[in-house]
Amino acid sequence: MRLHRTTLGVLLAVAFVAGIVVAPAAHHLVGEAHAQAPAAAAPLQPMMIDLVALKHGDIPGTPNPEMNSKGLVTTDNATIAIQSGNVAKHNHPKTDEIQYIIEGSGAMWLGNERKEFKPGTLIIIPKGTAHGGTLVTSGPVKAIAIKIPPQPANDTVFMN
Repeated sequence: MRLHRTTLGVLLAVAFVAGIVVAPAAHHLVGEAHAQAPAAAAPLQPMMIDLVALKHGDIPGTPNPEMNSKGLVTTDNATIAIQSGNVAKHNHPKTDEIQYIIEGSGAMWLGNERKEFKPGTLIIIPKGTAHGGTLVTSGPVKAIAIKIPPQPANDTVFMN
């Protein structure tokens, strides 16, 4: 049953992003140009990725020794990455984020509240919302992270 919930969650996240990818006109409706966004992305290629099989050690490290991350999909309108580990409490002033928890459980900051999560949890993080600082009860925590629009390099503000 657990595999089915994970598969359903992954499909939900992918379907959400697919809606963004196939509707580039929506980007023009927003009105604000994102000058710091990455250059045009390569066209999407058909692929299948077994996210459940990816373990923490299989995902490349980041400058944060507690967080591993690997980009999976990049479009002009959004990115999808697989993340494993923890990051201090922070926000993204220019980027909305959606996370889907694949494995691991615990509690994290979401706004001014500490919220519990488990596999199958979908976390909606509007731009400017504090999040992170995870207390892991089972892990490591592995999640799909969707950033809309693609996150500029200077779009992470760490908090106390």
